[in-house]
Amino acid sequence: MGKVMIVGVAGGSASGKTTIIEKLKDHFKEDIKVLCHDYYYRANDDLTMEERNNLNYDHPNAFETERMINDIKKLKNGESIYRPEYDYTIHTRSKNTYLVEAKAVIIVDGFLILENKELRDLMDVKIFVDTDADERLMRRILRDVAERGRTVDSILTQYRNTVKPMHEEFVEPSKKYADIIIPRGGENKIAIDMMIKHITSMFEDM
Repeated sequence: MGKVMIVGVAGGSASGKTTIIEKLKDHFKEDIKVLCHDYYYRANDDLTMEERNNLNYDHPNAFETERMINDIKKLKNGESIYRPEYDYTIHTRSKNTYLVEAKAVIIVDGFLILENKELRDLMDVKIFVDTDADERLMRRILRDVAERGRTVDSILTQYRNTVKPMHEEFVEPSKKYADIIIPRGGENKIAIDMMIKHITSMFEDM
């Protein structure tokens, strides 16, 4: 395995990170692999379902970030890893793991990835997708109802109690570490094109 570029894509929940990542995947084709911070939510097998429901999943402590850091180091060295999988329906880690092989470009995806210094220091390019809070909330409601089987009431309660305050405490301040900020997320075609050209140029110079 030759050079490996690590590209971090951060931003608030439902900011449009997936759209940005899809654009990168379209450009780099088979040379890209995505590693989501969400895969690394801690296992909560020792807790009851009620206790799991009451956890703060928007705080940095909810993640086993140290495992992700070690996995990224291995990928940078051209080694394969087995990443964990998280099951949102039961709020704990699945028993399954998935093989991830090193690729030329590794995308690190997550709303808190720029908050952790050791993690962000592994990144060659740090991107922050900056989207209006009301827009992010609407997208989150649509996504979580459709994909995670949640009720609107539970989504709004979580947003008020943890998502919004954690965004203000940890996510928004981490924007200052970004190399590239993309306002309006996936709608900003000019910024996305500039980002792809910049990353391609950096990769060719590695």
